[in-house]
Parts: sequence; C-alpha cells; structure tokens
Amino acid sequence: MYEFIQKFHSGWAYLALLLLVVAVVNSFIGMSSKKEFTSKDRKIALFGLIGTHTQLLIGLILYFVSPLGLASLGQMSDKALRLTSLEHPLINIIAITLITIGWSKHKKLTTSESKFKTFSIFYGLGLLLILSRIPWKMWF
Repeated sequence: MYEFIQKFHSGWAYLALLLLVVAVVNSFIGMSSKKEFTSKDRKIALFGLIGTHTQLLIGLILYFVSPLGLASLGQMSDKALRLTSLEHPLINIIAITLITIGWSKHKKLTTSESKFKTFSIFYGLGLLLILSRIPWKMWF
C-alpha cells in the first residue's frame, strides 16, 4: 500500500504543479494586461486550489505510512531524511495555507486588478515554496 500511495503522490504532484503554474501565469497575464476577471479565471484558480489540496491530503496519508515521514522525524543530521520528514511537509503546508488565503481573499475583492494581484501574490508565493521543497532526487 505504501508504494501505491507514494507513486500516486508523486504522479499527482505533476498535475497539481501544472494547475498551480497555470493559475499563477493566468493571474500575472490578467494583472499585466488589465483584463476583466471572468468565471474562467475563477475556475483556473479554483482548479489550482483543488489540485494542491488533493496533493496535501495524499501527502498527509503518505507522511504517516512512509518510513521517510513521521518515522524518520528527529534524524536531523541526515539531509535527505530531514527534507522528507520535516521540511517538505511543513513548507508545503505553509504554501497551501497561502494559496487558500489567496482564494479566500479574492472573494471579498471587487476589482479585477485586485483579484489578479491577490492570486499573483498568494499563489505565486505558494508555488515558490512548493518548488523549493520538492525532493527532486526522489523524483528523477
């Protein structure tokens, strides 16, 4: 079961990252071109939100069943174990929290520019944090 969850988590990560990158790029384009915020833009951001939240749920399950997750917490001298047991989950939870805050804040805004700016900032920061803590050696 562990291997299936680990492969699913790795596979879903590609989709989640793609959705998040599309949402960030869309928000930057919308902000720079000063276009009107439409339901299409809202759906793009929503898919980024759903993709990252799904990845979080899969990751939390994996964290508790993986020998590289909770079972390795405390072995801080080993860089690889520290990444998988502490840094990767903690930073990604912070990133997904920022993405969620961005989604929540956009609902209260009235102008298209402010909505695109909110998504650019919060989703962009979330994306940077996620990219900074991906265990790249395990991916390729």
